[in-house]
Amino acid sequence: MERSEEPLSARPALETEGLRFLHVTVGSLLASYGWYILFGCVLFYVVIQKLSSVRLRSMRQRQLDQAETVLEPDAVVKRQEALAAARLRMQEDLNAQVEKHKEKLRQLEEEKRRQKIEMWDSMQEGRSYRRNPGRPQEEDGPGPSTSSVIPKGKSDKKPLRGNGYNPLTGEGGGACSWRPGRRGPSSGG
Repeated sequence: MERSEEPLSARPALETEGLRFLHVTVGSLLASYGWYILFGCVLFYVVIQKLSSVRLRSMRQRQLDQAETVLEPDAVVKRQEALAAARLRMQEDLNAQVEKHKEKLRQLEEEKRRQKIEMWDSMQEGRSYRRNPGRPQEEDGPGPSTSSVIPKGKSDKKPLRGNGYNPLTGEGGGACSWRPGRRGPSSGG
C-alpha cells in the first residue's frame, strides 16, 4: 500500500496544484453552463447531420445529371441548337427595336426641319414665328390681320414687395428676421 501511495506523493506539488485548478475550473463551468453546453452540442450535431444529408443529395443529383448528359449527346446538341435559336430570336427583336428607334429619330428630325422651314417662311412674311403649342397656327383667313392687333400692356397690379427689398440684408420688414445668438458660455446655474 505504501508503494501505491508513493507515486502520488512523489509527484511535484506544482503538477498536483495544476490538476486541482483544472478540476475546479471545469467543474464550476459545467455546473454553471452544463445544460447550455449540452443543448448547444446536440443542436450542432443536428445541423451538421442535416447539412451533410443535403450535400450528399445534391452531389448525387449532380452525378446523375452529368451521367445523363454524357449518355445523351443528341440531347446536348438539341439543347445547344435551341439556345442558339433563342439567341438569334432575341438579336432579331433587338435589331427591330433599334430600327424603330432610328425611324422615330428620323421622324423627329424631319419634324424639326419642317418647323424651322415654317418659322423661316413666317419670318419672311413678317409674322411672328413663335407659335403656341396648345393651339395650331391659324392660316390667313377672315378676321383681323396680325399687323393691326394692338398688344396688351402690363396690368396695373401693385408689386408684392418694394423695389428696395433684399432678403439677404434682413431689412424690409416682417418679424421673421434672423438674428445670431449671444456669444459666450451659456449660463447653466
